Amino acid sequence: MTEPLTTTLEVMDGELLLRFSGPGGAHLQHLGVELGVSLGLRGNELLLVGPEQAVTRSQEIIAELLHVLEGRSLTELELCRAARTAVRNPRARLRELFEDVVLVTSHRKSISPKGIAQQLYTHSIRSHDIVFGVGPAGTGKTYLAMAMAVKALQEQRVRKIILTRPAVEAGEKLGFLPGDLAEKVNPYLRPLYDALYDMMDVERVRVLVEREIIEVAPLAFMRGRTLSGSFVILDEAQNTTRQQMKMFLTRIGFDSQAVITGDRTQVDLPRGAGSGLDDAVSLLEGIEGIDVVRFSDEDVVRHPLVQKIIRAYEGRA
Repeated sequence: MTEPLTTTLEVMDGELLLRFSGPGGAHLQHLGVELGVSLGLRGNELLLVGPEQAVTRSQEIIAELLHVLEGRSLTELELCRAARTAVRNPRARLRELFEDVVLVTSHRKSISPKGIAQQLYTHSIRSHDIVFGVGPAGTGKTYLAMAMAVKALQEQRVRKIILTRPAVEAGEKLGFLPGDLAEKVNPYLRPLYDALYDMMDVERVRVLVEREIIEVAPLAFMRGRTLSGSFVILDEAQNTTRQQMKMFLTRIGFDSQAVITGDRTQVDLPRGAGSGLDDAVSLLEGIEGIDVVRFSDEDVVRHPLVQKIIRAYEGRA
């Protein structure tokens, strides 16, 4: 059996070492799991123990992470996610990922791709008029699209943002809810507002919504319109019918772009009804100007347990 390799990596900047390792080295155990080595602290040195190949690669990844930390702060979760990305994608350059800032929010938070799939997604949105983002919950499909939309509005590349979702009854009956139609469907649109409030000042969002520069509406409200000069996001697209998807796609006007997001494993349509998302992807993929970006459970950026939950359900299916 090959003896494990032991080596050290000196970090002269004590504050940088603390931000990497965490108080008392709290980050190192989880980082070591992602890198496949044992990590420890010895003075101003990081101690790496493990198989030679893993130790060598870990040194390279840690050097990149330290470089990233010189310019920004990262949580333990973000550090671990970045390490996981680098291990799974040897050609990934973490500096490029973190330097690809999609949006700086009103709260001074930088929104950047958190993995190779997200980076491909943002590049695709920049270079295509219509993009389908398909994959499980928690992969950042809608959130990143929203950030790209806000950025486009700030740079005056579009005149308005339109956010829409189908109001499909996910085990609940709309008819039993109080209020008119707009009030009944508002809970379906709440996640879109939450993402907006994370990126922009609440009062600013309110003003833009009042002026109809930002529009958040159920998909049924899109019928008969031409959506020109707009950044349009259709969320939860797996719950569109084929007719609804065709209606939406044919609303796109000049100087507009559309991002359609959905999870093909969470269809809430009546049994036997075909999903408009599946139909559109199979029919339109390959057409110039249209791109499809697929995410997997490995791209989940929520709590680490979410990835395990998704795999458990997929395994039972």
